[in-house]
Amino acid sequence: MSIRDFTEALRGKSELEITVRGRRTKKTHSAPVWFTYQENKLYLLPVKGSDTNWYKNVLKDPRVSLTVDRKSIQVKANPITKPDAVRKVIALFADKYGGMREIKRWYSKLDVAVEISLV
Repeated sequence: MSIRDFTEALRGKSELEITVRGRRTKKTHSAPVWFTYQENKLYLLPVKGSDTNWYKNVLKDPRVSLTVDRKSIQVKANPITKPDAVRKVIALFADKYGGMREIKRWYSKLDVAVEISLV
């Protein structure tokens, strides 16, 4: 699958599936996640921040699979930990998902984010 086909499938979607490899078991685990897409980069915000299991797994093995509408790609996830950069991702999420009130409703910890380059 091409990245172009995948990015086309993202249009109008609010959620995709991330599949990671367990940091201890090495088994694959999947979870639905919200995302934003800006300038060939996909941003993810872990619901429980740095306490989110899939995020902890990404720290151990950044190779992940993303799926939307049965279209999947293999990519490398890059953790974002600098507060200013995390705040920018949070702002993108707030714009897409109905404001900070909604983000605070669903996200319990906002200390990290993930960037995935789709070039």
